[in-house]
Amino acid sequence: MDAALIPAFHDALVVAQTGSVGEAARRLHKTASAVSQQIRRIEARFGVSLFERVGRGIRPSAAGEALLGSLTRLFDEAASLETLLGEMTAARVTTLRIAASDYLGEALLLPVLRRLFEEGAPLRFEITTTNSVEAGRLVAAGQVDVAMVSTDRALSADETQLCTQQFFWVAPRPGAKRTGAGTTLEPLRTRLGKAPLLRLRAGSQGRRVLDEILGRLRLRPLSTIDLPSVSLLLSYVRQGLGMGLVPGLALRSDDRRHLAVEAADVPAIDVRLACRPTLKHTKPVARFLDGLVAETRKQQPSR
Repeated sequence: MDAALIPAFHDALVVAQTGSVGEAARRLHKTASAVSQQIRRIEARFGVSLFERVGRGIRPSAAGEALLGSLTRLFDEAASLETLLGEMTAARVTTLRIAASDYLGEALLLPVLRRLFEEGAPLRFEITTTNSVEAGRLVAAGQVDVAMVSTDRALSADETQLCTQQFFWVAPRPGAKRTGAGTTLEPLRTRLGKAPLLRLRAGSQGRRVLDEILGRLRLRPLSTIDLPSVSLLLSYVRQGLGMGLVPGLALRSDDRRHLAVEAADVPAIDVRLACRPTLKHTKPVARFLDGLVAETRKQQPSR
């Protein structure tokens, strides 16, 4: 089929529906001569007459009647396609690039994403798992749209305060029953002489806090194991190896019963939501951001 004839076929269909070249021209916002010229293009191409005069009006000829059903179906399909494209545009999916540490992703991000997917929110996520320092750098450079960060610097205009969390020392509880209450750690100096110190890699916020404590107390651990994430650090402790310093949101509800957990003598630190300055806060994006705030408030009392 010659696609160039589609406008002419549409004009012919409107003429057949209205029974008048003049009325068809009015609806098509064309002149009557332009509509008549389109009909003549079809008739010349196929050697048929599409219409015949009846009094002051016109009606489809036998050839025109045979063509009418096919033209109606053709443009009905075109209308359906237009509706589909309109719906796709209205429900355009937004991609959000997010950077967050593993434990913040598990504690806060995961529940929010689950709810949004269940609700069919038009959002797609690209998640980078990294420490808070690197997450802050990525959002500042515009490489991600949203970052969840732990920080003690001044609050900026593009950040939302989520909560303030403490740091805790964690260690195994040898021989403790699985149902008992959490026990206190041995004195830190004694514990560091018996078990390896699990620590995050240099450059993370948690490592900075740990190094400050050790420097202030002039402590040197017997041995160290450097790990890439808070979740892996806690996994080692839960399996009975080493001790470490972890942020409060990383602790599971049963960790205080099954591990030795003790608040560290360091100032609490902020957890914030940092957004790229040019991020458009559409309704779906706002739902996501509000969901993170609500999830943090829900979890805070139990931590």
